[in-house]
Amino acid sequence: MDALDPGGFGAVTITKSITLDGGGGQVASVLVAGTNGIVIAAGSNDVVSLRNIRLDGLLGNGTSPGSAGLDGVEILSAASVTFENDDIFGFNVNGIEVSVSAPVSVAIHNCRIFNVTQAGVSVTSTSGAATVEIDGVHIYNVHPGIRGNTNSVIAVTNSDVSFAGVGVKQVAAPSTISITGSQINGNTTGLEGFAGAVMNVSGTMLAGNGTAVAPNGGTISSDGTNVPMSNTASSSFNGSISRF
Repeated sequence: MDALDPGGFGAVTITKSITLDGGGGQVASVLVAGTNGIVIAAGSNDVVSLRNIRLDGLLGNGTSPGSAGLDGVEILSAASVTFENDDIFGFNVNGIEVSVSAPVSVAIHNCRIFNVTQAGVSVTSTSGAATVEIDGVHIYNVHPGIRGNTNSVIAVTNSDVSFAGVGVKQVAAPSTISITGSQINGNTTGLEGFAGAVMNVSGTMLAGNGTAVAPNGGTISSDGTNVPMSNTASSSFNGSISRF
């Protein structure tokens, strides 16, 4: 489904395989208050793609937090969901919330998620792995940037998470997060683990955070190529991984 004319459209519920494409210039917007922007409740074999769309929850645009949009996108079920060149902002809960009860694969490419009250990306599954790839994504002014909950498997590459309460945070186990070639800057805490959770970090800059690394009983490992710089509190990785 392509947007042929510019405009701001309301909330959407997706129950089957579909591609929503707002066009190369992001001419299509989803504007909502008091509800989720897009809910994906598709079948276990369905493939969903969201491209070139702006999702605006109106928070800070003359709308009080209690009246703003909830999640930008809530994923309840699907085989796979892909985001490309989307902007998600102004929501009073999460930018993208993956909350499933069966395995799902989610890819988030070249998007911006910002000015969200809670997590930029939140991932949990009650049964099977919720696998999320985050590549070339800018996440800022969120709390936290990325949240790994139960059965989350998250890979972050070439992305930046800035000005969040916590940049990348694990809140349950099992959870595995890999971060490569990214920037975690200006957060209260850069990386925060959880007992039994695993985070592996390579080639990533952690700069200007209050605390760069806080394992909290979990394991946050480095391959020795990360660059901590100008963080307020001293902190260190508590595990190591091979470069090969």
